[in-house]
Amino acid sequence: MSFKKILSYVFRFVLIFILVTIFFAVGSGVMAGKLPAAESEPGLVSDVAGLLIICLVETVTISALILTSRWSGWKLIILLPLAYYGATAFMMQIETWYFLSDLTVGPDVLPLLFLMRVPLCFIAIPLAILILGKGKATKDDSSNPALVMPVTQWIWKAALIATAYVTLYWLAGYYIAWQNPELREFYGAPGEIVPFWTHTLATLQDGSNLFPFQFLRGLLWMLCTLPIIRGSKLNAWWTALLVGVMLSFPQNVAHIIANPLMPIASVRMSHLIETASSTFIFGVIVVWLLHRQHKSFKDLFGAA
Repeated sequence: MSFKKILSYVFRFVLIFILVTIFFAVGSGVMAGKLPAAESEPGLVSDVAGLLIICLVETVTISALILTSRWSGWKLIILLPLAYYGATAFMMQIETWYFLSDLTVGPDVLPLLFLMRVPLCFIAIPLAILILGKGKATKDDSSNPALVMPVTQWIWKAALIATAYVTLYWLAGYYIAWQNPELREFYGAPGEIVPFWTHTLATLQDGSNLFPFQFLRGLLWMLCTLPIIRGSKLNAWWTALLVGVMLSFPQNVAHIIANPLMPIASVRMSHLIETASSTFIFGVIVVWLLHRQHKSFKDLFGAA
């Protein structure tokens, strides 16, 4: 790649970063005056530094998704914002609704959380696609085996994917987040931690719909990845890395700054480590299962 071309991409990247920062700030503006009055503990970095880091992560992720896609034009302009909004906004806020509605998120705040990322996803991303030169539709003659498989294979793979999500969610939740006594107290379970199987059995018996809810989230997470997997021009391993990044980093990096909806710093950090690690692994699993048809269970591991 020539120096002139490198300079061109640097300029485009900086321009996208500026747009992401602007539209991230615009989206965040809907929360003005709506956040709880309770003071939040400081984050890992200041709000200004945190905003720059958050927008840098968003810019890198969005740019990578655009540049590695075999799609262009309206197909990319429509599907990428939908997938990105689903993964970075909708999936996160339905969990906010489930866990924080009775704690810090009132009925007047929850709808605004779903609106916050609309400018970033549906204005900044299409503009980034144009800036990176993929606004004009081109014919894709390359074959892609991803997602092409019989209906029966789709069914058992979808069930396996959702089960894998519930498993990762529960293991990371207990062995990472739930180990923090401040987090347990925040969610209404103060005191000493109980053993894993006791905790699991108690959750199954308490009449809550947590596990069905997370199973559904596993399926919805999968839907968010489909446009990325199908459109990727990378090999399976690089696609898995990219999907893992999309499902983990943009959603969780905001935990590095103060947040009155989750005011305790250690609670935010526990969730950052828990969710970023589990959803990254989950993204890799999704691509592993869906990047091609598998002739048998053994074929999942490369042995037909």
